[in-house]
Amino acid sequence: MRILIISDSHAVTRNIDYALLAHPEARHVFFLGDNVRDIENVKIYHPDRIFHIVHGNCDYDSAYPSVDTVTLGGKKIIFTHGHNFAVKSGSAVLLSKAKNAGADIVLYGHTHVAKAEYIDGIYAVNPGSIAHSREGNNSYAVIDIEQNGIMPIIIKI
Repeated sequence: MRILIISDSHAVTRNIDYALLAHPEARHVFFLGDNVRDIENVKIYHPDRIFHIVHGNCDYDSAYPSVDTVTLGGKKIIFTHGHNFAVKSGSAVLLSKAKNAGADIVLYGHTHVAKAEYIDGIYAVNPGSIAHSREGNNSYAVIDIEQNGIMPIIIKI
Protein backbone atom coordinates (compact mmCIF):
# COMPACT_ATOMS: atom_id res chain seq x y z
CA MET A 1 0.00 0.00 0.00
CA ARG A 2 1.33 3.42 -0.92
CA ILE A 3 0.16 6.61 0.79
CA LEU A 4 0.86 10.16 -0.37
CA ILE A 5 1.70 12.95 2.10
CA ILE A 6 1.44 16.66 1.25
CA SER A 7 1.81 19.73 3.44
CA ASP A 8 2.06 23.51 3.36
CA SER A 9 0.72 24.25 -0.11
CA HIS A 10 0.00 27.93 0.64
CA ALA A 11 -2.21 28.44 -2.46
CA VAL A 12 0.00 26.58 -4.97
CA THR A 13 -2.34 23.85 -6.18
CA ARG A 14 -0.41 22.95 -9.34
CA ASN A 15 2.17 21.12 -7.21
CA ILE A 16 -0.59 19.16 -5.48
CA ASP A 17 -1.91 18.18 -8.91
CA TYR A 18 1.60 17.09 -9.90
CA ALA A 19 1.98 14.82 -6.86
CA LEU A 20 -1.48 13.29 -7.28
CA LEU A 21 -0.92 12.57 -10.96
CA ALA A 22 2.56 11.15 -10.30
CA HIS A 23 1.16 8.59 -7.83
CA PRO A 24 -2.18 7.22 -9.06
CA GLU A 25 -1.52 4.07 -7.01
CA ALA A 26 -1.73 6.08 -3.76
CA ARG A 27 -5.37 5.64 -2.72
CA HIS A 28 -4.88 7.46 0.59
CA VAL A 29 -3.74 11.08 0.55
CA PHE A 30 -2.74 12.95 3.70
CA PHE A 31 -2.82 16.75 3.74
CA LEU A 32 -1.08 18.18 6.79
CA GLY A 33 -2.40 21.71 6.72
CA ASP A 34 -1.71 25.26 5.70
CA ASN A 35 -4.24 26.00 3.04
CA VAL A 36 -6.81 23.23 3.40
CA ARG A 37 -8.81 25.04 0.73
CA ASP A 38 -6.15 23.97 -1.77
CA ILE A 39 -6.71 20.27 -1.13
CA GLU A 40 -10.49 20.78 -1.01
CA ASN A 41 -10.34 22.38 -4.47
CA VAL A 42 -8.23 19.54 -5.87
CA LYS A 43 -9.85 16.51 -4.22
CA ILE A 44 -13.11 16.90 -6.13
CA TYR A 45 -11.19 15.75 -9.23
CA HIS A 46 -10.05 12.58 -7.45
CA PRO A 47 -13.22 10.89 -6.13
CA ASP A 48 -11.48 7.51 -6.13
CA ARG A 49 -9.07 8.58 -3.36
CA ILE A 50 -9.51 8.92 0.37
CA PHE A 51 -8.28 12.22 1.78
CA HIS A 52 -7.12 12.57 5.39
CA ILE A 53 -6.91 16.27 6.28
CA VAL A 54 -5.82 18.28 9.31
CA HIS A 55 -5.64 22.04 9.63
CA GLY A 56 -2.50 24.09 10.12
CA ASN A 57 -1.72 27.35 11.84
CA CYS A 58 -2.72 29.31 8.71
CA ASP A 59 -6.12 27.61 8.39
CA TYR A 60 -7.97 30.02 10.65
CA ASP A 61 -11.55 29.04 9.85
CA SER A 62 -11.08 25.32 9.25
CA ALA A 63 -13.39 22.69 10.74
CA TYR A 64 -10.75 19.98 10.29
CA PRO A 65 -9.02 18.71 13.45
CA SER A 66 -5.45 19.70 14.28
CA VAL A 67 -4.47 16.07 14.88
CA ASP A 68 -6.04 12.81 13.78
CA THR A 69 -5.36 9.08 13.75
CA VAL A 70 -6.03 6.33 11.22
CA THR A 71 -4.94 2.71 10.82
CA LEU A 72 -3.87 1.60 7.33
CA GLY A 73 -2.19 -1.62 6.36
CA GLY A 74 -2.23 -2.62 10.02
CA LYS A 75 -0.14 0.43 10.99
CA LYS A 76 -1.38 3.18 13.28
CA ILE A 77 -0.73 6.64 11.81
CA ILE A 78 -0.99 9.90 13.74
CA PHE A 79 -1.00 13.01 11.56
CA THR A 80 -0.90 16.69 12.39
CA HIS A 81 0.41 19.97 11.09
CA GLY A 82 2.82 20.16 14.00
CA HIS A 83 2.47 23.73 15.22
CA ASN A 84 0.82 22.52 18.45
CA PHE A 85 3.78 20.21 19.14
CA ALA A 86 6.66 22.72 18.82
CA VAL A 87 8.12 20.85 15.83
CA LYS A 88 10.24 23.82 14.82
CA SER A 89 12.23 23.11 18.00
CA GLY A 90 12.47 19.37 17.31
CA SER A 91 10.28 16.30 17.19
CA ALA A 92 10.52 15.17 20.85
CA VAL A 93 7.05 16.36 21.94
CA LEU A 94 5.38 14.86 18.88
CA LEU A 95 7.28 11.58 19.19
CA SER A 96 6.25 11.32 22.84
CA LYS A 97 2.58 11.66 21.83
CA ALA A 98 3.03 9.08 19.08
CA LYS A 99 4.77 6.63 21.40
CA ASN A 100 2.09 7.02 24.11
CA ALA A 101 -0.60 6.41 21.50
CA GLY A 102 1.10 3.27 20.19
CA ALA A 103 1.63 4.75 16.74
CA ASP A 104 3.84 3.19 14.09
CA ILE A 105 4.02 6.35 11.97
CA VAL A 106 3.69 10.04 12.76
CA LEU A 107 3.23 12.61 9.98
CA TYR A 108 3.76 16.33 10.44
CA GLY A 109 4.48 19.53 8.51
CA HIS A 110 4.90 23.18 9.54
CA THR A 111 8.69 23.40 9.27
CA HIS A 112 8.82 23.44 5.45
CA VAL A 113 11.83 21.11 5.76
CA ALA A 114 11.51 17.51 4.59
CA LYS A 115 12.66 14.78 6.96
CA ALA A 116 12.15 11.05 7.40
CA GLU A 117 13.46 9.43 10.59
CA TYR A 118 13.09 6.20 12.50
CA ILE A 119 13.23 6.92 16.23
CA ASP A 120 12.32 4.52 19.04
CA GLY A 121 10.31 2.28 16.74
CA ILE A 122 8.34 5.12 15.12
CA TYR A 123 8.67 6.47 11.60
CA ALA A 124 8.47 10.27 11.76
CA VAL A 125 7.90 11.85 8.35
CA ASN A 126 7.69 15.50 7.41
CA PRO A 127 7.09 15.87 3.67
CA GLY A 128 8.40 19.45 3.68
CA SER A 129 6.46 22.07 1.77
CA ILE A 130 4.97 21.28 -1.60
CA ALA A 131 5.14 24.99 -2.46
CA HIS A 132 7.54 27.00 -0.28
CA SER A 133 10.45 24.88 0.90
CA ARG A 134 12.96 26.37 3.30
CA GLU A 135 15.67 24.09 1.91
CA GLY A 136 15.61 24.78 -1.82
CA ASN A 137 13.42 22.12 -3.43
CA ASN A 138 9.72 21.80 -2.82
CA SER A 139 8.80 18.30 -1.76
CA TYR A 140 6.20 15.75 -0.70
CA ALA A 141 6.45 12.20 0.60
CA VAL A 142 5.16 8.74 -0.09
CA ILE A 143 5.21 5.85 2.31
CA ASP A 144 5.00 2.24 1.23
CA ILE A 145 3.42 0.05 3.89
CA GLU A 146 4.04 -3.63 3.18
CA GLN A 147 4.03 -6.83 5.22
CA ASN A 148 7.82 -6.75 5.38
CA GLY A 149 8.09 -3.14 6.56
CA ILE A 150 7.54 0.57 6.12
CA MET A 151 9.49 2.64 3.58
CA PRO A 152 9.19 6.45 3.65
CA ILE A 153 10.43 8.34 0.58
CA ILE A 154 10.88 12.10 0.27
CA ILE A 155 10.34 13.32 -3.29
CA LYS A 156 11.80 16.64 -4.41
CA ILE A 157 10.08 18.56 -7.20
